[in-house]
Amino acid sequence: MKDLSRRDFFALGAAAGLVARPSTLAQFAAERAPREMCVFSKPLQHLGFKELAAEVSRMGFSGIEAPVRPGGHIEPERVPEELPLLVDALRERGLSMTVLTSEINRADQDHARTTLETAAKLGIRRYRLKYYRYDLSKPVIPQLDNFRRMLEELVALNAELGIKGIYQNHSGGNYVGAPIWDLHELIEGLSNEHIGVAYDIGHARVEGGMCWRIQHNLIRARIDTLYIKDFIWSGKKRVNVPLGEGNLDRKIFRSLLSADFRGPISLHMEHVDHRKPELAKQRVAAIEADQAFMQRWLKK
Repeated sequence: MKDLSRRDFFALGAAAGLVARPSTLAQFAAERAPREMCVFSKPLQHLGFKELAAEVSRMGFSGIEAPVRPGGHIEPERVPEELPLLVDALRERGLSMTVLTSEINRADQDHARTTLETAAKLGIRRYRLKYYRYDLSKPVIPQLDNFRRMLEELVALNAELGIKGIYQNHSGGNYVGAPIWDLHELIEGLSNEHIGVAYDIGHARVEGGMCWRIQHNLIRARIDTLYIKDFIWSGKKRVNVPLGEGNLDRKIFRSLLSADFRGPISLHMEHVDHRKPELAKQRVAAIEADQAFMQRWLKK
């Protein structure tokens, strides 16, 4: 069969009712494009760069979310020398650094510019910010205004360097972003190209309870990356568990993966202790099990 010209393709598509206009074709293609699936590599920090890339490739992920912070894969002061080595190791396996997880939440802090400048030059598109915290002995709103000013300066740096920051919602008594409304206020009006949300389903479910849909509705337009994890309540304590064994049900998962979200998905396996070297094999097995479960949900 001979190759179709662009005109012939659109003529056939229009006749079939598939491509009445270019925007329909783009939407049609986007809805069927494979999702970018990465793994938060904190549980794999016992591996060297090349070993890490080989293991992530074997497991079938498209990339990693890499801790580049104190105690992570790379210490902040070593970024200019070591980040290119990690990126090269990933690229040799056809992988990318989907998210660089940092300790950065101010434009003027040590190593912030160097880290982001190096990342941008290497083609890394996004980084995760360190969270802000409230002092609950003081009024919340003036603190939120102060954090907003700090974030505006950081967004200006992002725009200068051509990179996007993403802010993760955490659960807890004094995290900025835990109740979601304040995260909405924090980034409202700021460039969507340079600041967005790393929406953590587990933490959102902890804080949102039965009203998680309201929170998701409020923030959904700013979600850049989706974080997947599961949990149960043990008394008053949140306990991380394998996917499918906790409070994250398929309805929540599918709702969050609606057609208007096409960003990356990052698997966060946190139910096997990452600090114990003797549990390295169990961590790998747990990641594989969570990934297999997530893939089953995606296909249903």
